Amino acid sequence: MERRTIGATALDVGAIGLGCMPMSWAYSRSEQRGDRSLRTVHAALDAGVSLLDTADMYGPFTNELLVGRVLKERRSEAFVSTKCGLLVGDQHVVANGRPGYVRRACDASLRRLQTDVIDLYQLHRADPEVPVEETWGAMAELVSAGKVRALGLCAVGARAVRRGADLHEGTIRQLERIQQVFPVAAVEAELSVWSQEALARLLPWCAARGVGLLAAMPLGNGYLTGTLTPGGGFERDDPRARHPRFTAEMMAANQPIVAGLRRVAARHGAEVTPAQVALAWVLGLGRHVVPVPGAKRERWVVENARAAALRLTAEDLTEIAALPAPRGSWD
Repeated sequence: MERRTIGATALDVGAIGLGCMPMSWAYSRSEQRGDRSLRTVHAALDAGVSLLDTADMYGPFTNELLVGRVLKERRSEAFVSTKCGLLVGDQHVVANGRPGYVRRACDASLRRLQTDVIDLYQLHRADPEVPVEETWGAMAELVSAGKVRALGLCAVGARAVRRGADLHEGTIRQLERIQQVFPVAAVEAELSVWSQEALARLLPWCAARGVGLLAAMPLGNGYLTGTLTPGGGFERDDPRARHPRFTAEMMAANQPIVAGLRRVAARHGAEVTPAQVALAWVLGLGRHVVPVPGAKRERWVVENARAAALRLTAEDLTEIAALPAPRGSWD
């Protein structure tokens, strides 16, 4: 698989990563099977996918334990990204950016991941009660201690800034502040064919400073794969069951986007899928961009990995650019 670098530190990763979150967090519990998830992570490494993206809050903790079981056998093949800064309660999630907590969280993640160093340690969310410079300074100390190789920041959630002029205005303000403390190697933000807000300011900000961008949800939470049926429904504990973009009405209204991806895929051969076209589009945004699709099954990670070899033509890109804007809100 093609190789890419994350940030000025030139951390080497495969062109496509694996978001491990769905294996133990957010999606239906009936789909969370440890043995299958282990096979999926191994299949990803076999396919040349080296970036494994997780977080201590996923589970909580069980996702890192899962990844750690793989790393115990194949650490040299993996680029490990995990996150800190969010605590999960029974019905709520709160931020904690206190320096002492950050240090303890890192040590705990290292134990769960069964490794002596984390390649990319990301701040999941800034704590509104703690200056972000203090949190980032504690994370920088982890680099000096040899526990972490590079630092990253997850973009502020859309709900927090919808009222602002720019979806990523808050994230860029945070980046400008923490960049004065210690270099930012990567930013993780939602970016896909139907969620292109990062193209306006965030992606150019990263490109101008040699900062990598990890494109989260590049398949639109599964919608851009073309495998979801409008009105098909989701299990009650699946967040998409309550998401306004996944109502039967909105899924039907957004079918022209999937149909366009299908047309592009068909020009490249019967084996090419809409999901691969969606990933190839993200890959084409720059050498510093790495899509990180989530997956729970072996067949999907193998299919996703093959997207790295797909080269979209000018005709393809023109057709994708002409697709209708998605309907529905992420809020």
